[in-house]
Amino acid sequence: MNLANPDLLIDFADPSAVALWNPINDGVMGGVSSSQLRHDPAGHAVFTGRVSFENNGGFASVRCQPRDLGRKDVTAYLLEVRGDGKRYKLNLRTDNGFDGINYQVRFDPPPGVWATCRLASADFLPTWRGKPVPDSPPLDVSRVRQIGLMIADRQEGPFELAIRSIAGDIA
Repeated sequence: MNLANPDLLIDFADPSAVALWNPINDGVMGGVSSSQLRHDPAGHAVFTGRVSFENNGGFASVRCQPRDLGRKDVTAYLLEVRGDGKRYKLNLRTDNGFDGINYQVRFDPPPGVWATCRLASADFLPTWRGKPVPDSPPLDVSRVRQIGLMIADRQEGPFELAIRSIAGDIA
């Protein structure tokens, strides 16, 4: 990362960081998509699986266990990733719950090369089960408790997103 003042939130070089993440796929509504976050010995994590439209499915995700990930002056989230040509979402939650308001932003990591994706804090939109919630307050970066990765948007088939780290860009 070559930015002025990043605050490292999650370093996937550490295999124990991966153990804190759990899959949440469309099985919660009857689908059969699958995903996992696994550690790669090369020093990063891999979000991988398969999105299926069977049984009205269509998304796969992983989410970290709740903990204090809030930072007062985060202007953007920085993801060091290697994509596969598909579009992903970064999800942020400001509570410890399983269901509720989820702040999302899409990103398109370049396929086959490591790159830093900068996702502006102001671009995260409140959603509930994938639907916009326009009367919700904007994301409060100081209250972030959970971070997740998701693939949806009618992208059926296998996927693989490699990720080295997630950091906050501090103003």
